[in-house]
Amino acid sequence: MSVALIGTLALFLSLLCFLKYQQNKQQTLSRLVLIGLGLGSGFGLLMQMSFGSNDPTMVNALQWINIVGGGYIALLKMIIMPLVLISMIAAVVKLDQGEALGRMSALTISVLLITTAISALVGIFITHWLGVSADGLTEGTRETARLIALEDRADVVSDLSIPTMLVSFIPTNPFLDLTGARSTSIIAIVIYGILTGLATRKVMSEQPELSAPIKQFVEAIQAIVMRLVKMIMALTPYGIAALMTKVVATSNASDMLNLIGFILASYLAIAVMFVIHAMLVSFFGVNPKSYFKHIWPVLTFAFTSRSSAATIPLNVEAQVNKLKVPPAIANLSASFGATIGQNGCAGIYPAMLAVMVAPSVGIDPMNINFILSLVAMIVVSSFGIAGVGGGATFAALIVLPAMGLPVAIAALLISIEPLIDMARTALNVSGAMTAGTITSRILKKPSAETTPKEA
Repeated sequence: MSVALIGTLALFLSLLCFLKYQQNKQQTLSRLVLIGLGLGSGFGLLMQMSFGSNDPTMVNALQWINIVGGGYIALLKMIIMPLVLISMIAAVVKLDQGEALGRMSALTISVLLITTAISALVGIFITHWLGVSADGLTEGTRETARLIALEDRADVVSDLSIPTMLVSFIPTNPFLDLTGARSTSIIAIVIYGILTGLATRKVMSEQPELSAPIKQFVEAIQAIVMRLVKMIMALTPYGIAALMTKVVATSNASDMLNLIGFILASYLAIAVMFVIHAMLVSFFGVNPKSYFKHIWPVLTFAFTSRSSAATIPLNVEAQVNKLKVPPAIANLSASFGATIGQNGCAGIYPAMLAVMVAPSVGIDPMNINFILSLVAMIVVSSFGIAGVGGGATFAALIVLPAMGLPVAIAALLISIEPLIDMARTALNVSGAMTAGTITSRILKKPSAETTPKEA
């Protein structure tokens, strides 16, 4: 181990110790996350300026630092399936009316799909307004390799159909799905949890003497799982500091400059969608400032981790404890939002790519028929992301060929993909939490605790 490596790791350790000191001072999670974000960004920039992107010391240091960042993400992934399964069983068992579950699911999915359609329109008009096109994009070694891989995967995606994707949601082997082995495992576990909860309710009604012990058992298991989530959440500032260190240290300024137009257009479209989310929750009586203050730590983690699925535990916890959304709705919106109707990956991204590449094949991207067809295809394909896995790239692989457009543009953007994907993931999670909040308000089902003051 070189002196430079030891010194770098010692500095990072001192950064973590400072975070621990702040945590001992009973700072709020939001403030701790902000501190971690700032320290990680600054340390990552220092590493990049000191070593450069491909320096062996930089590479080795990031491997050690990733123990904190990657370990935190792994802990969150560890709790996803138990949380979804137990929470859905408990939610169904505690429902006052069996038919309420159908309304919750329908409303949640509807809000997710409607906001996805809106995000697609935002992507279309922002791209056209700024005049962003595929002209001038250069193709290098990485892009060529990516294109070959995408063309191979496009053949697999082209064989998918909506009935096939819907069938893939059925948990044929729930034990396998608990391992997250399939791209549709989360939805499958939601369905399995709901069915198990319904079966439990049947048993409770048929054998009343079992009702009390069953409820007590379910509540005890749920309390243990939620306590585990809180324990892991306490590590959030440390995980974000490590993740931001890696993000900033490995950023390539030249790649960003080459594709600055697309980056700016993407972030503007994403910012507009955040404003629309604020307007939507405001329409249903929630103060936007208070709303984003409550969900900011979750969005920060989504931004740094680039994983909607890994954010599910934080998403559910924030909705239940901060936004006072009932656990059943919170779990439905967080779970469905990680796989269906992603505003950033399934909405904005494929819409922008379609508008950029359409003129190259003689299509006017502002033709009303093209816009309506594109939005409809994006909404339908937002179910398909869960069926094939891979997020925004696979959304593009479904939408572009279906619209008669080439997929090569997705490969040309590989160099800046991580930078944009961070903001897209945060928007995905915001869309899921917006869906949960709106569904709760429409059904007039706040949790047992008092709804937070909207001020």
